[in-house]
Amino acid sequence: MDFIVGAFRAGGPFMYVILLALITGLAIIFERSIYILGKNRIDTNAFVNRVIEFIQHNNIKSAIEFCSISNAALPKVIRAGLEESNKSAADIQNAFELAALAEIPKLEKRTQYLSTIANISTLLGLLGTIFGLIASFEAVATADASMKATLLSGGISQAMNTTAFGLISAIPCIVGYSILQEKTNELIDEINQNVARIYSKLIAEKTRKGK
Repeated sequence: MDFIVGAFRAGGPFMYVILLALITGLAIIFERSIYILGKNRIDTNAFVNRVIEFIQHNNIKSAIEFCSISNAALPKVIRAGLEESNKSAADIQNAFELAALAEIPKLEKRTQYLSTIANISTLLGLLGTIFGLIASFEAVATADASMKATLLSGGISQAMNTTAFGLISAIPCIVGYSILQEKTNELIDEINQNVARIYSKLIAEKTRKGK
């Protein structure tokens, strides 16, 4: 622990900026994980099959109430279309599309910042190292010949601390970004596929009743 504290202090002011980037990245990962993997986690097949069952029994009101139970993105999008089920096919489709346009950006929100934070952390680490090396060479230039090797090696060691910490900050942000982006894409695909199923069922039922 003393080694870590010592290395952090030796890295200079850049270490505090990198630490701020790391804290920000971890906060985004935590918040997005709760929203994407928690709030939007439902049994999709069971949910959609239940809604289709309500539609087949011409019980749109119950289907809407069932969708209202969950705050996940898919139920909200489906509910928007169900509320327009007594209108034309174009109106139903527009309702689905507008709801999807409102909900999908909420799934993608802030995740892209993780990639930016990872890049910034890496660059800050390199920049801190460059400034550290410049300071080391300036100190060596005015030192006694017997002390130059010691000062130079010590200065380089301290300068490399910022690079190491920059990478330590960047790695979890990159991993978090990759995982969250994959889960977000899976949710968006689920929304598109299941909304299409519900829309087809609604139109089929309207056509059947029209006959």
